[in-house]
Amino acid sequence: MRLTVNNIFFSLLLSVGSAAGRTWAAEPMRPVTSAWTIEAGQVLRANTYLSPLRYNGWRAGIGLERWQAMRFNPRDWVMRLTVGANLDHTLSPARNSVMWGLDFRASWAMMWRNRIDALPGVTLGFGPEADLDLGVLYLPRNGNNPAQAEVAATCGLTAYATYVLRAGKLPILLRWQPSVPLIGAFFCPDYGELYYEIALGNRSGLVHCAWPGSYRRFKSLLTADLRFGATALRIGYRADVISSRAGGITDRVEAHSVTIGISGEWLMLNPRRQLSAETETISAFY
Repeated sequence: MRLTVNNIFFSLLLSVGSAAGRTWAAEPMRPVTSAWTIEAGQVLRANTYLSPLRYNGWRAGIGLERWQAMRFNPRDWVMRLTVGANLDHTLSPARNSVMWGLDFRASWAMMWRNRIDALPGVTLGFGPEADLDLGVLYLPRNGNNPAQAEVAATCGLTAYATYVLRAGKLPILLRWQPSVPLIGAFFCPDYGELYYEIALGNRSGLVHCAWPGSYRRFKSLLTADLRFGATALRIGYRADVISSRAGGITDRVEAHSVTIGISGEWLMLNPRRQLSAETETISAFY
């Protein structure tokens, strides 16, 4: 009787293991689409905490973008993660004063996508997005208040449209992605308030609600990925317009940049996993 029970027990273990193995092998593969880019363009900065003047100049930046189909429903949902940094060098209208800007940005979005049957090659998607921006403006000519910190954390909506076409034998992926924040928080001191006063304990009223009435932003990214084999050349255009008002201070940013970089798809495989011929690969784009 003991031998029979053991045989049944081990048979059940083998059956469960085989079923798990079949499920594991049938799980779709989700390659990661990544792009490393550099950017250069023009920027306008206006911050009345530092100066009533509008400063114009150049912007340079770097960025990383990562796309992947979601595990829970890879056919219908995708995620997008971006991180980057910008350096701004702007001059006053008289060209006799320099204002520097440095900021770091990160965003994460999860989007529902739908391939349009009536338009082959077209995919549309939309969903929520969370943004985090950390930066600083520095105006050396200001003795008491030479710098202004810029911090914002927001949640909003993003959407995208892609179209796959061919120029001869060259596959090209065109994409447009706009984003707008709807709610969040941002840092802003009162007009004339010194950071020395904040350090001494005057910290009330520094964090403000970010909503379309106090914090407006529009991000737009247009790219074209030219696939030369396993990797692609990415060229594109980025626009970023920000306008906020709180504590008697108005802050405005208008940036337009050309972006260029390299993108490609990477697939991470487990050496202990045996892939079957039925395993499906679901790309974030294609």
